[in-house]
Amino acid sequence: MIIEPRMRGFICLTAHPKGCEQNVKNQIEYIKSKGAIAGAKKVLVIGASTGFGLASRITSAFGSNASTIGVFFEKPPVEGKTASPGWYNSAAFEKEAHKAGIYAKSINGDAFSNEIKRETLDLIKADLGQIDLVIYSLASPVRVNPTTGVTHRSVLKPIGQTYTNKTVDFHTGKVSEVSIAPADGDDIENTVAVMGGEDWAMWIDALKSENLLAEGATTVAYSYIGPSLTEAVYRKGTIGRAKDHLEATAFTITDSLKSIGGKAYVSVNKALVTQASSAIPVIPLYISLLYKIMKEEGVHEGCIEQIQRLFNDRLYNGSEVPTDDKGRIRIDDWEMRDDIQAKVAKLWLEADTETLPALGDLAGYRNDFLNLFGFEFAGVDYNAEADEVVAIESIK
Repeated sequence: MIIEPRMRGFICLTAHPKGCEQNVKNQIEYIKSKGAIAGAKKVLVIGASTGFGLASRITSAFGSNASTIGVFFEKPPVEGKTASPGWYNSAAFEKEAHKAGIYAKSINGDAFSNEIKRETLDLIKADLGQIDLVIYSLASPVRVNPTTGVTHRSVLKPIGQTYTNKTVDFHTGKVSEVSIAPADGDDIENTVAVMGGEDWAMWIDALKSENLLAEGATTVAYSYIGPSLTEAVYRKGTIGRAKDHLEATAFTITDSLKSIGGKAYVSVNKALVTQASSAIPVIPLYISLLYKIMKEEGVHEGCIEQIQRLFNDRLYNGSEVPTDDKGRIRIDDWEMRDDIQAKVAKLWLEADTETLPALGDLAGYRNDFLNLFGFEFAGVDYNAEADEVVAIESIK
C-alpha cells in the first residue's frame, strides 16, 4: 500500500515502515560516528520503542556494543493497516542489531503489569543473567496498578487556578489563547500514580529480588523541568507533582541498591517534539521558538544527540556522575542557558500568527513531528508501495 500521513488533531494515525527504518538507521549512524562509549554491556530499556527510550537502546547497542532487552506496548500491523511507529522502530532496530551481531530481544505488552515484568525477568534470567543498566522511559496516559487493580488516568492541569497563555496549532500555524482549568478531585493523585516513580521502583525491586542486577548496576529515569514560561501548566502542575515523585523515588531506589553498590538517577532532558509533548498546550509554541534559537547558537539536539551526550559525558565519563543540588543529571543545560531563555522570553511576547513564521522554527517542529511517524525522511520514496506488515524478529 502507499502510506501517507493521516492526521487527527495532534495524532498521526499512520506510520511508514521504511521511514521509521530510515529514522533508526540515521540514529545508528550518528552513534557510530561519535565513537565507542565505555558503557553498560547488558541493558534493559523499559519504554524502548520511541523517543528517549529508543535513543537509549540505540546508544547502548551501537555505542557500547551492549545486549539489550526492550519492553514496549505497541500496536502491530494488520494487512491494510499500519502498525504504530514504535513497532516499526523496534523491528528496524532489531534487524540492524542482529545484522551487526548484537543481541537484541523485545517484549510487547503493558510494562505496568505483573505479567510483562515476569516475562522480562524470565528472559533476562535465561539469556543475560544480570543487567548492568536499566533505563526507565515509559510514557503512558493510563496505568492499571497491578497490586490494587485500580485504573489511574493522568491529566495535564495547573494546580490552584486556571492557566491562560498562548499556544499554536502546529498544523496551521495559528497562534491563539488557551485556558486550562485547575486540577480537582483525584487529578493529582492519579497523575502521580501514572507518571511518578512507583512503577519504576516496582521494576527495580523485582529485578533485585531475583538477583538480576549486576554489582554496581545503574538505573536512569527521564524527566523534564522546563522554563518559567511553561511551569504553571507543567512543572508546577499535575505533571510536575508526578515528576517530583519520580525524582524522590531515585533516592529511595539508590538506598535499596546500596547492597550491590548500585545507583539510581533522574536525567532532566531537553524539550523535544514527542507524541506526548505535541498534545500539551503552550509547549509546541515554546519548542518552535526554542529550536530557532538553539539552531542559531549551534546547540540544538534531538533525542539521539541528547542521549549520546548523556551516556558519554555524564553516565560513563570515567569519573563521578555530575548532578545538580537535587541529585539530578542536567542534560537540559543548553536549553536552560540564561541567554537562550532570555531570547525565548522576548520572542514569546512578540509571537502571533503573523510573526511566528519568522520568529520561530515551526517548519522544523512540523518536520520533527512527521519524523516521529516515519515521514519526511530523505532517501525514502513515499510514492512507492510499502509493505505495512513488518515482523519484529524476537516477537513470535
